[in-house]
Amino acid sequence: MQSNQYSVKVFETTINDEIEFKEFFDVNHTLFKDHLILIQGEMSDEIKCYLEDKKLEYLQNMNLPKGRSRKALEKEIQLLETESVVSKQIAEAELKKLSTKLQNNLTVLDGMVRSGRELNIDGDLLLLNRVNSGATINTTGNLIITKVVEGAIRCHGNFMMLTASPKANIVFNGVEVENSLLEDRLNRVELKNNEIIITPVLKKEINWAL
Repeated sequence: MQSNQYSVKVFETTINDEIEFKEFFDVNHTLFKDHLILIQGEMSDEIKCYLEDKKLEYLQNMNLPKGRSRKALEKEIQLLETESVVSKQIAEAELKKLSTKLQNNLTVLDGMVRSGRELNIDGDLLLLNRVNSGATINTTGNLIITKVVEGAIRCHGNFMMLTASPKANIVFNGVEVENSLLEDRLNRVELKNNEIIITPVLKKEINWAL
């Protein structure tokens, strides 16, 4: 497949006054001749003819993707950094700390859990990859996932460790855990005295989910 990628400047506007609209582009034609004119709302045949005469490219009533804000980009970068930092060595170190809680039956997987797949694990699970949207993991024991979770998790152990996306659906011992408490960082989720305690692994802060 052969393809090209372009960066296009877009000028988005509405037409409230056709005379004013034409006067604006008469004055600013040179500035906008290399732009795509995006017109939202009604547009008369007269304006269409005007734009074509001016050789201005235009679209009407389209929702074009907008560039991400700096904050959104920083959030994405932070998530990627979290995934890279939380390596197999960190997961194993956390497993060692919590070894008194681990069951004897431990399954270790390093493959991505893809959409449509369902894993049913009897015992503990250490997953060294991500869980895609549309995938499901059910485990009777403890759970550690080193990369981001976008699918469904059903964990019935004493603890789990994971990073969730807004797409994830996390249920821990029958209680749905709010995604906002698990986003953008690796969290340890534990059941203590009938309370679910969420502790970010890479930050010294604690959130109470129940």
